[in-house]
Amino acid sequence: MYSFRNDYSEGAHPQVLQALADTNLEQTCGYGLDHHCQEAADLIRSQCMAPEADVHFLVGGTQANLVTITSFLASYEAVIAAHTGHVNTHETGAIEATGHKVCAIHSPDGKLTPALVETVLAEHNGSEHMVAPRMVYISDSTEIGTIYTKAELAALRECCDRHGLLLFLDGARLGSALTAPGNDLKLPDLAALTDMFYIGGTKNGALFGEALVVTTPNAHFRWHMKQRGAILAKGRLLGVQFKALLKDGLYFDMARHANEMAQRLQSGIAALGYPFPVASPTNQQFPVLPNTVARQLEALGYAFEAQEPVDDAHTVVRFVTSWATPAEAVDQFLKDLAACQ
Repeated sequence: MYSFRNDYSEGAHPQVLQALADTNLEQTCGYGLDHHCQEAADLIRSQCMAPEADVHFLVGGTQANLVTITSFLASYEAVIAAHTGHVNTHETGAIEATGHKVCAIHSPDGKLTPALVETVLAEHNGSEHMVAPRMVYISDSTEIGTIYTKAELAALRECCDRHGLLLFLDGARLGSALTAPGNDLKLPDLAALTDMFYIGGTKNGALFGEALVVTTPNAHFRWHMKQRGAILAKGRLLGVQFKALLKDGLYFDMARHANEMAQRLQSGIAALGYPFPVASPTNQQFPVLPNTVARQLEALGYAFEAQEPVDDAHTVVRFVTSWATPAEAVDQFLKDLAACQ
């Protein structure tokens, strides 16, 4: 009946498709060196208030994470992540396959803190017999829907500076994070407080694409992109999309809608008495449902993900809304959920 499985089930926002159609017969140079990518990069630098930043366009989040981490780390260096971090749980060991260890640490809310980072550093203690943690990887919003505040990000920045670490923010769902209730971060804050972050397009209205903003110089980053198969021959398709996404606030309008639909969903589910282990202000919601109820919903044609079992009879499930989720679909789902036994 409706899929709440992810936020990229649909194609792309009509304005993005129109921009691609309008430029379809243009002839441009390849590999992201066209004027569309240059204009999109300039637009991003302007909105981030980071005129000296490098901007690179990549097809997807795993690709962005892989190229960024491997290009900045020496062969013996590692990345610190929450145990829920995408690089630790959902990328098939892509980072480890390059020889870089992911030092994962448990975090109940999916966020890293200076104390957690320092716990990992203490465990490694500078011995040449162990990898050397060199980068801190975080996600905003996190993989369980939580968000960072400006104070939390600033504290991580100070911790990284104190220990000589790089700070990398995975922004696959950045739009959702920056438009969530309680958020006080903006793009210029991310540019000032991280060494690199990306603006996710795949999960917010683009056909595909992430825009990586790098504020710490890496002269040979494009060499790493090419070596990892991350330079798209028809690179202009990325630039065209990001120009459309960032024009007149469309990117944030779409993310705000996804969040509003998720909060509508959350309120309705909570009103029926189902608990939420983690409070999420973003477009991912994680209620605990009886397995019998989950099966009834699936039989009605609803799609969603089973996150983790609670006990033999209950499971944490994930519902995700998108820029295209209609209020009618949410309301119908809540009616059907209320009718489940």
